Amino acid sequence: MSKRIDVSDLNVYYSKFRAVEDVNIKIDAKSVTAFIGPSGCGKSTFLRTLNRMHEVIPGATVEGKVLLDGDNLYDAGVDPVTVRSQIGMVFQRPNPFPTMSIRDNVLAGVKLNARRIGKSDADDLVESSLRGANLWNEVKDRLDKPGSGLSGGQQQRLCIARTIAVKPQVILMDEPCSALDPISTLAIEDLINEMKNDYTVVIVTHNMQQAARVSDKTAFFNIAGTGKPGKLIEFDETATIFNNPSVKATEDYVSGRFG
Repeated sequence: MSKRIDVSDLNVYYSKFRAVEDVNIKIDAKSVTAFIGPSGCGKSTFLRTLNRMHEVIPGATVEGKVLLDGDNLYDAGVDPVTVRSQIGMVFQRPNPFPTMSIRDNVLAGVKLNARRIGKSDADDLVESSLRGANLWNEVKDRLDKPGSGLSGGQQQRLCIARTIAVKPQVILMDEPCSALDPISTLAIEDLINEMKNDYTVVIVTHNMQQAARVSDKTAFFNIAGTGKPGKLIEFDETATIFNNPSVKATEDYVSGRFG
């Protein structure tokens, strides 16, 4: 069951430095939302606040609220590990566990969450997760081989299968195609289009065409200068952001005049 995210008055700090300022955004369930903007404008930092991943960096703090279907992820007593099982993350570079088999890679998150699972249930979960990542037909005959033996695009889909296996409601993707060739990128984009049937998907991308192809809504982040916080400038239907934005800075960015 995918869920919507409501963010209000969110500020992100690294020690005393404010990296992201005053973000308010509503992310629809079962949709793809893209974050675009120049490097250093806080979009990846903000993405990481949505499942409390930024907390692994010493000195990182957040003010404001992130509600997942009305429950504040930052309330006292909320376990960040539970948050991360509900809101999965796929990183920029494929990061399968190199010594683990393809099968064990898929099950890694489930085992980390200390869920006991019998062999036949595990087999079913591995197959359904790999099918969900459009990888099953390519790897079904070598599940016991190392995940590191796959191509880059296959490794990224393996990481997506590992994320799906935990049965999250939201999947965050931080530039998931930036290390991939065009054919692998297309495979991931096709997959993102399918995933929104089951999940709320949020993707950070530097690739404008990718944002236009895969997302329902697009958020443009910008920064006034070095040392200033990143801000959400405009958030709307993707077609509107690319064809008829209401802010000049958005128009300049999507048309390639800066960034």
